[in-house]
Amino acid sequence: MGLFGSKKSHQAGQVDMSRLPRHIAIIMDGNGRWAKQRGLPRTAGHKAGAEVFRRIATYCRKLGVEYLTVYAFSTENWKRPADEVSTIMGLLGQYIREAVASMEQEQIRLKFFGDVSALDPELQQLIAKTNEISSHIQGCQANICLNYGGRDELIRGARAFAADCAAGKCRPEDLTEAMFGNYLYSAGIPDPELIIRPSGEIRLSNFLLWQCAYSEFYFCDTLWPDFTEQTLDAAIIDYQKRDRRFGGIKK
Repeated sequence: MGLFGSKKSHQAGQVDMSRLPRHIAIIMDGNGRWAKQRGLPRTAGHKAGAEVFRRIATYCRKLGVEYLTVYAFSTENWKRPADEVSTIMGLLGQYIREAVASMEQEQIRLKFFGDVSALDPELQQLIAKTNEISSHIQGCQANICLNYGGRDELIRGARAFAADCAAGKCRPEDLTEAMFGNYLYSAGIPDPELIIRPSGEIRLSNFLLWQCAYSEFYFCDTLWPDFTEQTLDAAIIDYQKRDRRFGGIKK
């Protein structure tokens, strides 16, 4: 099956639990269109999408997926109407408050990728609280990309490396891919084996540009608020049919 074959109806079969991807990333797309189809404000779509994220994160933990990374708010999303941005931030705050109360019981760690310094001080405090709780949880890790952009992440990493060179901590010729990865938000986390984009769009939209070098992509027409555990199963089954050679050949 080719790259775009996964836009067909969900495939029959079962997930091979012995070959799960360690890290799944999802571009949570289609909230606004979902709401429009129902004659609802776009904010209603974001509320529905937030509940789906909660359910899918729990399902990933049950499956045994180690890392789930979701695109919640990009550096470009500030261009959206102020009321929509406010609703998204409010939903994030509500989710984080609930997560603080349940993270240890659910055994789901939270980590945030992005420039959180641009966020409301209360939201920053909640993020700091989740980081503290996550430090002593060993379960599935959910990475939430918040005020995140792949190009911005690369520029920040390059600046940090340049600063270390200027301080005499390293030399430009010492730089390797592994070393540069330590300057990114995802430092210490394996790259995603599978990136999923629902909603019918077929592009990355500035998501995990460094980390996706050898990721498998799965696109489907399902809008994010309609995304279910069965949709995720279909993506994983499709992934498990791929022949991953990483530029080499199969012996």
